Amino acid sequence: MFSTLNKAACLGLWASLLSVNAAPAVVNLGPAPINLGTAANFAILSQTGVSTVPPSVITGNVGVSPIAANSLTGFTLTLAPSGEFSTSTQVKGDLFAASYAPPTPATLTTAIANMQTAFTSANGLVNPGFTNLANGALGGLVLTPALYKWTSAVTINAAGVTFTGTSADVFVLQIAGTLNFAAGARVTLVGGVLASNIFWVVSGSVTAAPGAHIEGVILGKTAVTLQTGTTMNGRILSQTFVALQSATVTG
Repeated sequence: MFSTLNKAACLGLWASLLSVNAAPAVVNLGPAPINLGTAANFAILSQTGVSTVPPSVITGNVGVSPIAANSLTGFTLTLAPSGEFSTSTQVKGDLFAASYAPPTPATLTTAIANMQTAFTSANGLVNPGFTNLANGALGGLVLTPALYKWTSAVTINAAGVTFTGTSADVFVLQIAGTLNFAAGARVTLVGGVLASNIFWVVSGSVTAAPGAHIEGVILGKTAVTLQTGTTMNGRILSQTFVALQSATVTG
């Protein structure tokens, strides 16, 4: 479910595009979508483990590889009769680990490889439309479709950040440092923008403070932590660890 704004708010958003703190209002559909391959079959995919503190809720599949099912902590797993996956009351989907019965290990190996390729491809895109926009302080900004690049950390304060465009538009955000969402910070989508077309490509860790709301696909090189009350529409594809502290992820 995407956030909607009333007429007055929309007029305010477009006015802010003309300010020095917002990306210019240009016609730009952005880069092509990042091909996630079979990693797109997961709401959360991790190479070193996923932990949860109830009552976290995940809608979609969860996978860990090349590690075993004991790296899925806090879920109260119930192994399926086939031995290929588990279920949990916290997951509206299935949980997969490299220690489960075939074909699960091979399926996960492919998904992890696709995730790594997606990160490398997205992080390797060149000719950004914006470099080091607002020195990484994105609170209150309105972003148009484009490739964005930051050579350091990015922080989104309680004012949040808005993505404006259409359902065909793509946003790729290359972040060399960490990505931090302040408590209560919200990512808002305007004009039909899809969470599946927003790619947070983060080389450092990702942390969302309590009550934050995220939209998009996180392609993380390192750990991703969603603190108490955080909600997310999208996917977490992490090359290390994912920690959910009473958070909600809708894939």
